[in-house]
Amino acid sequence: MSHSNASLLSGPSEGALDVTEEAGGGLVLRLSGDWTMREHLPSRAEVEQRLEATPGLRRLSFDTSGIGAWDTALLTFLVGVQTRCQERSIEIDAAGLPEGVRELLRLASAVPEKKDTGRGKGPDPLLARVGKATLGARDGLLEGNRFLGEALLSLGRFLTGRAQYQRSEIWLFIQDCGARALGIVSLITFLVGLILGYVGVQQLALFGAEIYVADLVAIAMAREMAPIMAGIIMAGRTGAAFAAQLGTMTVNEEIDALSTMGISPMDFLVLPRMLALILMMPLLTLYADLMGILGGALVGVGTGDINPELYWSQTVSALDLRHVGIGVFKGALFGILIALSGCLRGMQSGRSASAVGDAATSAVVTGIVAIIVTDAVLAVVTSTLGI
Repeated sequence: MSHSNASLLSGPSEGALDVTEEAGGGLVLRLSGDWTMREHLPSRAEVEQRLEATPGLRRLSFDTSGIGAWDTALLTFLVGVQTRCQERSIEIDAAGLPEGVRELLRLASAVPEKKDTGRGKGPDPLLARVGKATLGARDGLLEGNRFLGEALLSLGRFLTGRAQYQRSEIWLFIQDCGARALGIVSLITFLVGLILGYVGVQQLALFGAEIYVADLVAIAMAREMAPIMAGIIMAGRTGAAFAAQLGTMTVNEEIDALSTMGISPMDFLVLPRMLALILMMPLLTLYADLMGILGGALVGVGTGDINPELYWSQTVSALDLRHVGIGVFKGALFGILIALSGCLRGMQSGRSASAVGDAATSAVVTGIVAIIVTDAVLAVVTSTLGI
């Protein structure tokens, strides 16, 4: 859309430019005719040459009394002239320009061009990247410690009957973390027991000791594989769900609303999820023990030519409460780690759809890493203590 100061009766005329000097070291740009994109307009090079050729130039003004229609072509011309004047510290007097042009120039000057767009910019130096990664890890560790402290305080309020939460929520999460997870836990742990049985039978057959595959499967499942596999399954299934739920609540500002109403988000949102996993993970671990032992028994009896009664007797003699107790303790501990990882990443989520997806992914990665690291530490501790 173009603007016009000319009479409606006069026809269109090409834009013209006249540069004259004025007393006191100034230049006057006289613009006339139509300055539109449809017209053949004067080049800005003439003005730039006069700016360089005029010694002691301190001021540039405009005379647009003869201008007709104008559009963005005029504005582009003036912005270029203004940029050259700023480079040479020449004062610009825009009083002679149309009011609309002055306002557009003011807006163009108020929003500077963004230069750090990243195009053509090379990667940061190695030391800078290491520093940023270190600072990020430190901030993440501090945030995790703070969240853990708040979770422990919330658990303390629960034990003393002062926590603000809905009891019905706990039962819903128990159902989701328990009964609804049995199918995938059954399949995975049964196959893991099957794999352990195959490996055990093939290797122990070299020594004529196939019967000890029962010991291998029972102890490995009870102490290590059952809690680890159940934990990894729940991290991918439930931890990601917790992160997505809380991330969506963050996007919808529901968590901020709870804080505004004086309700602790830790009590109302995190505590029921944490309690559900603490209660269900030991039970899922025991169930995973059973499914893994059944998978190993299928292989031991089917391919190892071991009598079913003998296999069962060997399993019972090898498996004692110490092995089962260690696995159940790990399951409860892994449940806490999964709940904390999922809820932490969910409450740290940004306020966009993609941020919710990133939070769910981060929750799974954090939960699995925490499970493996914790299990490695516990393996060293139990080995050192001889249990």
